[in-house]
Amino acid sequence: MWEQLLSFSFFTMLLALSPGPDNIYVLTQSLVNGSKSGLATTAGLISGCIVHTTLLAFGVSALIAASEMAIMVIKVIGAIYLIYLAFKVFKSSGNIDLSGNAPRKSYLELYKTGVIMNLINPKVLLFFLAFFPSFLWNPEGSTVGQFYILGITFMAVSFLIFGGLALLAGSISSYMLQHRNTGQILKWLQILVFLGIAAYILIP
Repeated sequence: MWEQLLSFSFFTMLLALSPGPDNIYVLTQSLVNGSKSGLATTAGLISGCIVHTTLLAFGVSALIAASEMAIMVIKVIGAIYLIYLAFKVFKSSGNIDLSGNAPRKSYLELYKTGVIMNLINPKVLLFFLAFFPSFLWNPEGSTVGQFYILGITFMAVSFLIFGGLALLAGSISSYMLQHRNTGQILKWLQILVFLGIAAYILIP
């Protein structure tokens, strides 16, 4: 059991560190609104994994994965939501205030956004379906408990990595205040991140 969990944790760490839409989004939020906002986003992204773990543990993931129509519907809904978020950023002022004086999303709003972003990405569900079964230490026994242990381990390791990225990004926000074009750059970076994640979801 412990050998499997150590191997699982190692590969999870590598996956969390590899460049991807989730950790880029966490970095963006941390740069725009500070480390706490990045941590709130991280908490949302990680919390969504509970749903994917539950679906996997009780076999629903396999049913959804077997239906091309279900996957397509989830992808389209997810892409539409992300494009909507990109449009909202586009309509907002480009003068993003990193000093904390401008209105910003609450931590709860950022948390909810992170949860939704995780849940609407069917590739997370498919990834869990492909990744987790390989690390079961007793495939012949009850797998529900094993899947939940793997899911909690995945969430813990990912939170530590993503949280570290949030703290690192937030620590350099004061430096970025010295550059006048920071607001416009971060505004378009957020737009590109949302559109990039939408494209990532839709691309087979």
